[in-house]
Amino acid sequence: MELPKFLLADNTDYPTAIFIVHTEYPRFVINLEDDEVEWLEEFSQEDEAELAEAAESLIEAATAFYDREVSRYDE
Repeated sequence: MELPKFLLADNTDYPTAIFIVHTEYPRFVINLEDDEVEWLEEFSQEDEAELAEAAESLIEAATAFYDREVSRYDE
């Protein structure tokens, strides 16, 4: 099965949270309620420098995905 790059998720145990799941490397879940990111990968110290550079653009892409999805509900 091929997964989309981003998935929108929610959970009734967290009624105000909105989660975006990034399914490609580096996999992560971001809670848009508080911008907390949970990385689903193990990183070496060498990877952490590269991750720091990529993290901002990945999080911006996740937020843009959410904005796009919400705008489609409004149509």
